[in-house]
Amino acid sequence: MSDVNDFAALYRNHQKATAEANIINKGAVFDALAAAEIASVLVEFDGEGDSGQIEYICADDSAEIPHISIEMQQVAWGTGKRDSVQTTLREAIEKLCYDFLDQEHGGWENNDGAYGEFTFNVAEREIDLDFNARFSDSTHFSHSF
Repeated sequence: MSDVNDFAALYRNHQKATAEANIINKGAVFDALAAAEIASVLVEFDGEGDSGQIEYICADDSAEIPHISIEMQQVAWGTGKRDSVQTTLREAIEKLCYDFLDQEHGGWENNDGAYGEFTFNVAEREIDLDFNARFSDSTHFSHSF
């Protein structure tokens, strides 16, 4: 098997393990949000030029995310192995958003980038992603008369 095929197989394995971890992590985040009596969370992100970041995290119209610890699943590159790690709820929300961005729009931070927001609806246990991709456009005309 060539190095390209090896890498492609490792990448597919990592994506699969991360998607599985995202399901578990989503449940852990929603359990913690429900226990803290938080109804919704808004997360805004922005990226371009090979750099992207979470810009803003807010619960219930500007309430603070409580500083509580939760258990999350983390996937090691190359092995597909999941490990449990303790993190704060705020960090777990951020990690989950980055992982969903990578799962659905890998490279969202590259070139012209993208921006948008996640909305966590705790009662429905649903996360909505509003994603806006940026791109440059060029139109070329050449004429000979």
